[in-house]
Amino acid sequence: MNGLTGTRRLARPVRLVLARKLGSDIDGAWWPHTGSVAGELPELIETLHKTLGEIIDIRVNWAATEGTLDYNSILSSTRTKSPGPRRAHRLMVVAGRSASVKLLVIPHMTTPALGAMVMRCAAGRSYDGSPECAQWSEAADTVIRDAQSDSVAWTANA
Repeated sequence: MNGLTGTRRLARPVRLVLARKLGSDIDGAWWPHTGSVAGELPELIETLHKTLGEIIDIRVNWAATEGTLDYNSILSSTRTKSPGPRRAHRLMVVAGRSASVKLLVIPHMTTPALGAMVMRCAAGRSYDGSPECAQWSEAADTVIRDAQSDSVAWTANA
């Protein structure tokens, strides 16, 4: 115990966005800094506690042995219009005493521009319309559409 009160300041802030209204197929996104989701989970829980209340359950739609999607390859497939078979998007439901959220978990190795655009779209925010953002927006829209489909399928099988 260090005698300080309040929350601690993180060296790397939690990359989390939530939609203004919760309860959709995707309520937001979490973009871990590393491949160790378990290592970053305490900070995510601490951050979500403010919105959800005490966290009482966490569910994920993947196994520890499954690899993650490469969002950067999704960007190149939107350019060539030849999408191939893909893995399911990683989704996480975090339930608190007051509310719950269904988060898209963005792979940590996603490029900064694409990751930021996926975060924006996951929270229901549109892009600014600039031409340089158009390619990122198209790829992010593809990610979100596919993730919403995965979310519906996961919920139906749960």
